[in-house]
Order: sequence, then C-alpha cells, then structure tokens
Amino acid sequence: MKKFFGAVSLIGILATTLAAQNPDSPKSPGGATTAQAAGDTTRIRVRVELVNVLFSVTDRKNRLVLNLSKDDLRVLEDNKPQSIRFFSRESDLPLRIAILIDTSNSIRDRLRFEQEAAIDFLTTTLRPHKDQAFVVAFDVEPQLLQEYTDDMEKLSKAIRGLQAGGGTGLFDAMYFAAKEKMLFFPPPEPYLRRVMIVVSDGQDNFSEHARDEALGMAQRGEVTIFSISTNRPNLEVGDKQGKGDKVLKYLAEETGGRAFFPFSASDLAADFQEIARELRSQYSLAYVSANTVHDGAYRAITIQSRDKNFRVRAKSGYFAPSQ
Repeated sequence: MKKFFGAVSLIGILATTLAAQNPDSPKSPGGATTAQAAGDTTRIRVRVELVNVLFSVTDRKNRLVLNLSKDDLRVLEDNKPQSIRFFSRESDLPLRIAILIDTSNSIRDRLRFEQEAAIDFLTTTLRPHKDQAFVVAFDVEPQLLQEYTDDMEKLSKAIRGLQAGGGTGLFDAMYFAAKEKMLFFPPPEPYLRRVMIVVSDGQDNFSEHARDEALGMAQRGEVTIFSISTNRPNLEVGDKQGKGDKVLKYLAEETGGRAFFPFSASDLAADFQEIARELRSQYSLAYVSANTVHDGAYRAITIQSRDKNFRVRAKSGYFAPSQ
C-alpha cells in the first residue's frame, strides 16, 4: 500500500482530448501548449490535506494488539467523526531518533546506567543505511554531541563522553532538538518515524522556553516522545509521582508516546527495549479533515477502539495548515 505523510497533493491526469478541445491552452516558452509540452497530457492538480496519525494499541495488560483493521477504529477531530482514507500496519518505517540525556547534577549517580542502556538501545534498533540518530546532552543548555548518523561507533563515543554537572534545561533541549533537527526533512525522505527519547528527572530550572512551547514544537515536527524517568520511587509515600514525573508523562501522552518509571537504574535497559519493540509494532492511518479552514489552529484528535478492552495511544492533535 502506498504510504502518505503530512499534507499531500493528489494529482489527477486527464486524457489528451481535453487539451485538443481547448485552443486556449497556456503556451509553454517554446510556443507549444502545456499539454503538448507534457507529452499531450493535461494535469489538473487538486490539493488534498491528509492528516496522518501513527498509533499503538494495547490491551488491559498493556500488551500490544497487532491484528486490527480500520473497521475496528473510529477517528474524531474536535469531536466530529472523520472518514479513514488509508490504514496500514507500520513495522518498517525509517526511524529518525533523538536521544536527549539529562546530565545535570541530579542524575550524576545514574549516568553510567543511562549511557549503557542508550547505547544498547541504538545498537539493537538502528538499521544501517535506513535509520539514523543524533545525541543531545543538556544541563543548563542543550549541546549537540553527535549529528544524525547510523554509525554506532560515533554514537557510542558521544554518549560515553557525557559528564554530569549543572542545572537542568529540559524544555530548551526539547525545543532545540525538535526545531533544528526534526521539524522537517527534505526529499527523498518524506515519510519517516520521528522519535524523541528523553532521559531525565523532568525537572527544569534553566529553560527560556516553557513546557508547552517545547511540546508545540515537537507536535509541529510530528515527533513522538518517549520519556524515561531517572527519579527513584519513594516507597514511604506509596510511589506517588512527583512533579517531574508528571511532566514526563504529559509530554509523552500528548505526542502518542509513553512514559517509563523504572524502579532502579538497572531497569533502564528493559525500558529502552520496550520502546524499540513498540516502534516496530504500530499502525498508521490517514484522513482528510472535514474542516477545510486553513487557520493554523490546533485540532484535537481522538482515536477510539470499538473494543472497549483496547486502549489507543496516539498524538492528541495537530496544527492545521495556515493561510
């Protein structure tokens, strides 16, 4: 099945008789009609805005559900039903992965576990000549340690070179990664899986950008955020999530990703591998919005399973095209 991503122009090709019957066809620089210059073919271009959504489905035990069809789902935009035009299983999309690792003082004693888990994840996930990743470290400001590459030696060297120290500028790091590295991709890569993995305690005390600014930039870039908390569970208060963990959960859920809260630093590897498995076990659907207004507004998306035992995890919305 042909795949679509973002706003796509669908082109209809009409028979040459239309050009032959129209003596006023536009002239090309050489004097021929447009139809003649194109080999006696007239093309009428009709722009159709496809809204694309990648999503995962799990059962009550949080196991991935992999056998659904489009008839098993409903799509709502701003609470109004939409018609699904395209639907497929997506297990082989090229990946573009951002690894954002908090190197502030608060995670100093867990940094080694984070480094090794991130390297193991990339080693098992990246496919040469198809997937690429880049590495950003952040404390008071983001620092690009390794540009996009599929070279594991370069990625491993960048990650192992991380050193802890300083405050935390989580939202600036997210904003930087999304805007500078993930907001758009030139041809021939129009259909990619953009993923941001944030390893942090969720605290922020240095960013110039607010939380929702960073989130909005990720949403514009069609980025899915997976967050891994470095906070230690507090058994004395019943493992209740603190402010930082709630931030990480919010960022992940709003983009269709997932937040992980490992019990100990040694559990990081299992969480990374769960992310890798989910990236190969997703669905994709596309619909043409019934709202044709080009106002640049944010529109809420809800995907529902007709089976109430299943839960759909997808981005919460998208920004409409602007005028």
